[in-house]
Amino acid sequence: MAVSSPDLKAFLLATPFFGGLSDASLDLLASMLVERRFDAGSTVVAEGEPGRSMFVVHTGTLVVDKRRDSGAFIHMAKLEPGDFFGEMTLIEMQNRSATVIAESPTVLYELTARCLYAYYKADIHAYVIIMQNINRELCRRLRRANDRIAELLRAS
Repeated sequence: MAVSSPDLKAFLLATPFFGGLSDASLDLLASMLVERRFDAGSTVVAEGEPGRSMFVVHTGTLVVDKRRDSGAFIHMAKLEPGDFFGEMTLIEMQNRSATVIAESPTVLYELTARCLYAYYKADIHAYVIIMQNINRELCRRLRRANDRIAELLRAS
């Protein structure tokens, strides 16, 4: 179900992913979001499966796990309200790179590749802002990963 409400708009305005959008652009994007609910313990996306959408966390907490060669999982990150995930599949059109599991009852807003393309066609300026916001977050994640790798190398 598509969602739109003053509460949703206030949440989106406070979320960096939507930063810099005009009121009309934000309204258009909000109209494209679909609310998804997950119970604690539910798998939202699984590593290796095809993915053509991304999610913004509205409520709840989730964990991001990566499968090792042994089959065991490595905890990569925790996601909380305002975080987003799945954007890599929209940019590179590859399968999901990790598994995301709801730790608690969770409400997510899903944006599909099809809707993002429609957004591009309707408002290219706002689309560029969204892509810049995604790229900023990817750069932050890459910096954190670089720091973790450096820490691990220093410790060994």
